[in-house]
Amino acid sequence: MDEVIARWYRLYHGNVLVDLYRNGQIDDEVRLKRVQEYAQVWRERLFDISWFMRNLNETIAREANKEDNCTGRYWEGRYKSQALLDETALLSCMMYVDLNPIRANMCEDLEHSDFTSIQERIECYRQHDKENINVDCTLRERKQPTALLPFGLTQDSNVIAFPLSDYLALADWSGRAIHPQKSGYIDANVPKLIEVLGLSDEEWLESIRNFRRHYGNFAGSEKALRRCANQHDSCWYKGVG
Repeated sequence: MDEVIARWYRLYHGNVLVDLYRNGQIDDEVRLKRVQEYAQVWRERLFDISWFMRNLNETIAREANKEDNCTGRYWEGRYKSQALLDETALLSCMMYVDLNPIRANMCEDLEHSDFTSIQERIECYRQHDKENINVDCTLRERKQPTALLPFGLTQDSNVIAFPLSDYLALADWSGRAIHPQKSGYIDANVPKLIEVLGLSDEEWLESIRNFRRHYGNFAGSEKALRRCANQHDSCWYKGVG
């Protein structure tokens, strides 16, 4: 209980009664029980994703409205939480986010898609390329942004188990395919990662164009979705089709 209270006080204002408890000024069971009730509510909120998103969104909205000198609603809607069941879901979700600026026609290519991880990965990859002209591709793969989960052919759970160069090639191909001014043109040379994931190019493009609408609470391949539905005693999950 004391740890819960300490964590809560790092984030929010507390309570007069809890202040007394922290100062050792409560010695009766009635008030102590009330402190325990406060702590239990705070405990639930500290691991509740809805409460976390509420606080996160409110903070960002206040700062944004202050910059724009306005008031009122800032976010389009409530947050959406989706479990990523396998590599297919992970990569399509990453790609959906990385290609947001291109899909919104805010930029022409990946290098200028500001505030995305793909831009940071490209800059780091190219910077290492300039500094080490004669270094082979394998060594360039090792130089990746420290703030991002790295790519690599390893069983390490803290590494995305694909080559970075394959992901960059897939992102470039996907960006060209979904760009609103490209008339739906798709290069005949389908990236290697799509074949590794066992998808068709149409399935891949559909998942990254409409990732949030394509899936419900769970995202993944048909096999992963059916397995997860069976584990939760459901007969079907959105996205299986």
